[in-house]
Amino acid sequence: MSQTVGKSAIGNIEDLTLNVAQEIHVKASLEVTFTALLEQLGPQNEVGVDKRMPMILEPWPGGRWYRDLGDQNGHCWGFVQAIKRPTLLEISGPLMMSSPATNNVQYRLSQVEGGTLIKFRHAGFGLIIEEHRAGLGGGWSYIHAAAKARAEAAGPQSTGR
Repeated sequence: MSQTVGKSAIGNIEDLTLNVAQEIHVKASLEVTFTALLEQLGPQNEVGVDKRMPMILEPWPGGRWYRDLGDQNGHCWGFVQAIKRPTLLEISGPLMMSSPATNNVQYRLSQVEGGTLIKFRHAGFGLIIEEHRAGLGGGWSYIHAAAKARAEAAGPQSTGR
């Protein structure tokens, strides 16, 4: 049996926290945008060009958000903490982090002139490895751009104005 005991390399509270905030303006109605967001976070999820990573998002309180790899294998990213169609989706859990960390992801949607405004926030706390810290902003931007394109492709009648 081997054991390693050591002092953490973490210097201050900022090393334990993560904050990503984005605003996405979508030329589509609240309902269309919310549906597109659920699709993009779920079965249509991608992490880059030609890098599909379908997820399962159960859109109800307590619903799971996970990657099903088949044969009872996969990765639980989180649970739906709150959902109020079509204005709120909140998920909490480890997300892609296989470390002692917890995260809260919030999507707040509101109707604005010409469509929908999505206010996104990802807050994390715990052992956040540098690879995740460095890649999350770009990763979320990619997902959000795809959700926006999906909603806007529904056609001009979807703006609700």
